Amino acid sequence: MQVELSAGTVEYTDTGGAGPAVVFVHGLLMDGSLWDGPVTGLDGLRRVVPTLPLGAHRHPVRDDADLSLPGLARLLAEFLERLDLRDVTLVGVDTGGALVQLLMAADAPRVGRVVLASCDAFDNFPPGLTGKTLFLTGKLSPRLFGAFMQQMRLRAVRRLPIAFGWLTKRGDAATARWIRPLLSQAGIRRDTVRVLRAAAAAPGILLEAAERLPGFDRPALVVWATEDRVMPLEHGRRLAALLPRGKLVEVADSYTLLPLDQPAEFARLVREFTAG
Repeated sequence: MQVELSAGTVEYTDTGGAGPAVVFVHGLLMDGSLWDGPVTGLDGLRRVVPTLPLGAHRHPVRDDADLSLPGLARLLAEFLERLDLRDVTLVGVDTGGALVQLLMAADAPRVGRVVLASCDAFDNFPPGLTGKTLFLTGKLSPRLFGAFMQQMRLRAVRRLPIAFGWLTKRGDAATARWIRPLLSQAGIRRDTVRVLRAAAAAPGILLEAAERLPGFDRPALVVWATEDRVMPLEHGRRLAALLPRGKLVEVADSYTLLPLDQPAEFARLVREFTAG
């Protein structure tokens, strides 16, 4: 499915169904397929999964699109509005969790509850070796950025700590798929460089958002990988403590991308949370 938003075409999947939707938000250099495992395990719920312009999208956005993190958060809010989704359970991991925090800080009237899973938070932005490397490559021209990223065709490179190696234990097939649009389309490379440059220009944005998170009075589940080497477990605990209705659950045997490493357990947690 596709929807035309102010930034351009956004692809998404929607299982349909009655009742409030669960909307899943992926991270940088990822697409909606990140959530395939948990979505399969959540039969009976309406599951909506957009692919935002974060580097693995297939339709370049407009030249004047705002690709800063606040701009992308507004695009996510626009997506909820265009599909007329209300009382949404909003689920975000990695950079997707940062976008969810920005919406929480801005009230997000269409959001009824949130799940923050191992994500950028506080001063961990850019997060880890992966984030720092990406922000540095964002200084390159789109053409040189594309040349640098050609190395990601190799599994050995994708598994390095500066790439996806510390983000997922088991999801290399997904990471190989995510980089294809960037490697093949100049417009996607251009968009990705714009995202990286805008993010690098706002290093304190999540610290500012954190100051407003205590005002989010709706249910919030914080799910963190105990073996995460990119997103500190302490940040998960801090987020849960900040939120008036926050609860922390720690998940073993996973790196940052819980939907890839522990899809069944992640689906179980989301199902129990939405039922509650």
